[in-house]
Amino acid sequence: MRLVTFQASGGPVIGVREGEVVTDLSKAAADLPLDMIEFLAAGDGAMTRARLAVEQADDSSKTALSDIKLLPPIPRPGKIICIGRNYAAHAAEGGAETPTYPEIFYRGPTTLIAHGDPIIRPKCSDKLDYEAELVVVIGKTAKHVAEADAGSVIAGYSLFNEGTLRDYQRKSSQWTIGKNFDNTGPFGPEIVTSDELPEGAKGLRIQSRLNGQVMQDANTDDLVFTIHNLIYRLTECMTLEPGDIIVSGTPAGVGYARTPPVFMKPGDVCEIEVEGIGILSNPIEDER
Repeated sequence: MRLVTFQASGGPVIGVREGEVVTDLSKAAADLPLDMIEFLAAGDGAMTRARLAVEQADDSSKTALSDIKLLPPIPRPGKIICIGRNYAAHAAEGGAETPTYPEIFYRGPTTLIAHGDPIIRPKCSDKLDYEAELVVVIGKTAKHVAEADAGSVIAGYSLFNEGTLRDYQRKSSQWTIGKNFDNTGPFGPEIVTSDELPEGAKGLRIQSRLNGQVMQDANTDDLVFTIHNLIYRLTECMTLEPGDIIVSGTPAGVGYARTPPVFMKPGDVCEIEVEGIGILSNPIEDER
């Protein structure tokens, strides 16, 4: 199932996309939560109810995908947990050793934008880089989860472009400021439930394309720390909750490591694609 959040007349609602049609669950299943975090927290029962509602929905609950305004699938996740240097080749291109423990940092929700929204290059920097990333969406409260059991807490997967201001990233020993400029984190366009993908999202091709040119091209099998291993390690120290997301790392090929460097600029279009999940596409504009 492919879950979206979109703007309706009364506010954000959840939909299920099938092809070019979205079923509005606020109409087809009014007993379900309107908010994605609450929907995920409702568990397997809500998923089953949503699937049945889509099967039974009439035309009054359906809208063309082209007629709706998508929002980030989870507009304000409780936690946006990002993993650095989780592909060995990306660590190497930056002159770093392959990590022996995940490099973990946070993003804030004001960085998030939806599929189709512009990534904003801020006034203070022209070093706006792209990073194709697979997103893990947590569906159940989780603490001290064994690696073998980690799949049971995953609701699904999505896409992220971790727009990074490279000069600001290097202003301190922490990466946080370079990763937290407003409107630099495209997320979406949808959540693909885990039953539609290989266990742990293994073996999926991941790419970024800038103005149609392939910049990053790798496979999720290249992750240093697998999705299940990340959940095991994270839940050693923190409680993961429904709607939390893990942005799992980017492959080699980022702009700053190229000769000469390539940074996103106004008029560009950046696409992120992961096999089986879809395409996240965003134009770039300057801050006004």
